[in-house]
Amino acid sequence: MTSTYEFGILGPLLVRHSGAPVHVGAAKLRMLLASLLVEADRVVTTDTLVHRLWGDTPPLHARNTLQNYVLRLRRALGSTADTGPVRTHPRGYLIETTPQTLDLRRFTSLVRLGRTALEQNAAERAAALLRQALELWRGDPLCDLPGDAFPELRLTLQEQHLTALELRIDADLAAGRSADVLPELRALVEAHPLREYFWTQRMLALYRCERQSEALECYRTVTALLIEELGITPGPALRDMHARLLSAAPDLGRLPSRTEAASSPKAPGRPTLPVEMTGFIGREAQLEQVRALLSTARLVTLTGVGGVGKTRLALRSAAQLAASYADGVHLADLAALTAPDLLDRAVAEALGLRDQSARPPAEAIVDGLRDRQLLLLLDNCEHVADAVATLVLRMLRAAPGLTVLATSRHRLGVPGEHILTVPCLTLPDPDALCDPQQPSERSESVRLLVQRAAASAPAFTITARNRAAVAQLCRRLDGIPLAIELAAVRLGTMTAEEMLERLDDRFRVLRSTGMPGTETRYQHTLRGVIDWSYTLCTPQERLLWVRLSVFSGGFDLSAAEAVCAGEGVERDEILDLLAALVHKSLVAVDSTGPRARYGMLETIRQYGLERLGELTRHTGLRIRHSAHYRAMTLRAGAEWFGPQEVDWLLRLREELPNLRTALDFCAAHPDHVGTAVAVDLARTRCWFFSSVLGEGRYWLERLLASPLALPPDLMVSALAMKVWIALCQGDNPAAEVFLAECRAQAAGPEGPPLAPLTFIEGAHALLVDGTSESTSRLAAAREQFLRDGRRGDAHMATMMWAMAEAFLGDPVSARAASREYTAEAEASGAQWARTWVRWCAGLVELRHGDPAASLTPLHDALARQSSFGDSWGPVWGVETLAWAVAETDRHTDAARLLGAAHRLRQDTGVALTGLRPFHDAHVAAVHRVRTALTPQEYTQAWGYGASENSVLLALRTGSNPHTEPRPGAGRAPHPRRNEDPRPA
Repeated sequence: MTSTYEFGILGPLLVRHSGAPVHVGAAKLRMLLASLLVEADRVVTTDTLVHRLWGDTPPLHARNTLQNYVLRLRRALGSTADTGPVRTHPRGYLIETTPQTLDLRRFTSLVRLGRTALEQNAAERAAALLRQALELWRGDPLCDLPGDAFPELRLTLQEQHLTALELRIDADLAAGRSADVLPELRALVEAHPLREYFWTQRMLALYRCERQSEALECYRTVTALLIEELGITPGPALRDMHARLLSAAPDLGRLPSRTEAASSPKAPGRPTLPVEMTGFIGREAQLEQVRALLSTARLVTLTGVGGVGKTRLALRSAAQLAASYADGVHLADLAALTAPDLLDRAVAEALGLRDQSARPPAEAIVDGLRDRQLLLLLDNCEHVADAVATLVLRMLRAAPGLTVLATSRHRLGVPGEHILTVPCLTLPDPDALCDPQQPSERSESVRLLVQRAAASAPAFTITARNRAAVAQLCRRLDGIPLAIELAAVRLGTMTAEEMLERLDDRFRVLRSTGMPGTETRYQHTLRGVIDWSYTLCTPQERLLWVRLSVFSGGFDLSAAEAVCAGEGVERDEILDLLAALVHKSLVAVDSTGPRARYGMLETIRQYGLERLGELTRHTGLRIRHSAHYRAMTLRAGAEWFGPQEVDWLLRLREELPNLRTALDFCAAHPDHVGTAVAVDLARTRCWFFSSVLGEGRYWLERLLASPLALPPDLMVSALAMKVWIALCQGDNPAAEVFLAECRAQAAGPEGPPLAPLTFIEGAHALLVDGTSESTSRLAAAREQFLRDGRRGDAHMATMMWAMAEAFLGDPVSARAASREYTAEAEASGAQWARTWVRWCAGLVELRHGDPAASLTPLHDALARQSSFGDSWGPVWGVETLAWAVAETDRHTDAARLLGAAHRLRQDTGVALTGLRPFHDAHVAAVHRVRTALTPQEYTQAWGYGASENSVLLALRTGSNPHTEPRPGAGRAPHPRRNEDPRPA
């Protein structure tokens, strides 16, 4: 990202590039940019952006429209996806900023520096820093956007603005400028009459200007206002200032700092937050989130799985915010409570209350809090959550100055509660860690491992040898801080590689030893932490947790109901039990897609699998799991080549981890289910769409190696799919062997349907032999599939037939086949099929018409496939665009596209050498381009294409048909379109 962009949201939306204003005029583009900026440097999901742009009534194809807006925004900013600040992410989009490029980040940084300077009694420096911060405000935040946009953010930012004003006035008062701030304070108390701290500052300023009577009148005025408007009396800070004015206290010459107020004797028995014994790693985003939430909410609960670091985050946040509360921060650690009845006394003790009367402790707590302004940190609430919820609700209703920060493995359920789920530490990018040029400690999890290992295993360092193992170790431990700290201890006695080998037994390996006298309920083991969560669940919740561990990579509600119901858990109970596990931070839910998606951290799942192994009937659970995903692939096969085609492809790709688990189980327990699943995944082109072609072949070969006798039609279909995948990989020798097996099986006495064999023989004739015989065979296969009611397979035969006519036929037959293919796809409503129709139309135009006219359909097909997340279509789309661009004499662009296409083939494992018509066209394009360019020019352009984002490069090139040819480059001779360019 270039550092010359500047963005502003503290006022009207502002964009500058290299100091010059950038006009972003369209309302939707401004809303899109603002949506990214308010969550700068974090991924904003596609669904969130769609909701912000269109609310509850998004347009048809909203995701495609959003993608178009992103392209327009990048164009307005004068940037590209690779070089500009707006970046694409698998889950959505984000905008990259720095403290120098976004005014909100500069404001936050300057306020933090100013606060620190004020606490260090550097009043002049503090005032200067805080003035710089306030000068960044150009008006109300995002005031040029609709009034209902970002309401909570606007309130939060306005509160931060007022807090910065208070701090700056504190600094001016500390610097002796009491008279200078009086006019400003008069305006502020008029604008914010219920904000007590402005009144406190005004009273002090008046007193210092020898206007004591006016200062005391201020107190009477604000007291009446508070009673009339809110029914409360002034808070401790205001009452304290009043008392000091009446007594002419000698310290009125200076304003007590907020830190002094928080540590004043007015909080008897106030406990001190525990000192951190180890370094605090990362969590900058979460600290900022806690600060923002506590600025507007009175109850914030940090939830998350055991060992994720909720307590450390809460303690660090409380320490940073202590100066904001006149009566400080009070910590009540509830971990040791053995019964809910002891809660009230534990909280009273934490608050320093020593009530000896016979009244209930809760009443004493309420009376003690009524006039105090403090932050109460309730740590480890999960095992007494109901009692905590009751007490917290009572305290908040009675004490307007109270704010509660709680940590719990599940929410408290109190009205007004704000939940912040504490994520695991950020994980390393395996590719980056394997690159010796990249910093090895960029991710939080690796930084924590290195820091803790420095104490327990001082000889440990990250080296070129163990970088990949360290990355995998942190990833397999899910970035859970407790697990990583325990792993760091083990690095004193084993290497990271050895630990990885034993990680399937992580609950034994990751236990802490050699710490006498520090036992807790967690027993210093990862198992102890998860055991504790297990005991907090009801018997039904435990049973569901264990059964859910059979899923890999997540699941939806229908899968949980189909697989986990029965024998103690009814189907209609699954949803409520899932919700309970979500609330207890054992299951995560992602509701941004069309279906809610649930998942567990691998550590939680492994624990469930261990418990599952203890059950006597777990095989039945795995059978139900396999049957569910067999039913899913069966339905996908039936609905393939229909309006839901893309949805099915995306869903099957999402379910690949579960499909692998089901296939693995079926391979170990041979039956027909596994082979049928693998065949349907190949028929629906899931292996292709998801760019895991080799895996599809692996499963077919493994399942077909079973001695189990399959139904003849399933066997022929499976063998045909093996041939098809081998052909697409360009592995002709294997394809020949598989084809012979398929023919032998089809010739058996059972006489199975011949449609799969006819199809694969036609595909072989096209892709290997390059003969016109392919067209008749593919046309025959199409009719046979239709006769058998296999509409999707019939369409695949139509596509290959149209492709054969494009490569081998004459202009009349090629265009006729293309028209029939188009009509069939349009009638089906299948969106992915329609992209191939556009590609085929471009191919026909390229080979039998005007190459320049082929660019539009080829570009259109590639753009649509890219918007679906298709990994297969672009392999051929970019290659074919290279041929078309070469035919239009844009030789440098063509060389770049040839390099880009090569990179895509490397990524997907495709080889053109075994695909004769594609290989011939490729050789012709390379010959044409090499003839027009010098070797150096060709190599340079080809290398550029191979190093860029292949699809984006092709889309840019294909959408710009008017590129100046290289001076002196004429039209180079090349083989005719139907001529074999290979040497005889």
